[in-house]
Amino acid sequence: MARTDRQQRRQRRAEKAGTPPLRPAPRKPAPEKPVEAAAVEAAPTPDRQAEEKRGIWGVRFMREAWAELKKVEWPTQQKVISGTAVVIVACLLVGTFLYVNDRVWGYVVQHVLLR
Repeated sequence: MARTDRQQRRQRRAEKAGTPPLRPAPRKPAPEKPVEAAAVEAAPTPDRQAEEKRGIWGVRFMREAWAELKKVEWPTQQKVISGTAVVIVACLLVGTFLYVNDRVWGYVVQHVLLR
């Protein structure tokens, strides 16, 4: 059985609901690419082929990685210090909360539940 398209599903729903079916909207044809343009896009250029074959893959990888690292916006020293301080304070707060919570529940278990 062939798959139904959206218009067929809408007509089937309309028939079940008892409403008149909708007229199908006219379809717009897809724009066609010129044959020459499609062939040019698909064919790799000689420069690209030579570039892919040239060099050892590890060296090429390192060059590309270095080029990407140059694009990174590195934080200033002040941003690094403030970010580190925020992380340390957050760790201290969470650690203190967990320590107190552990002590409270340890007391509850030892003195209330195990009596």
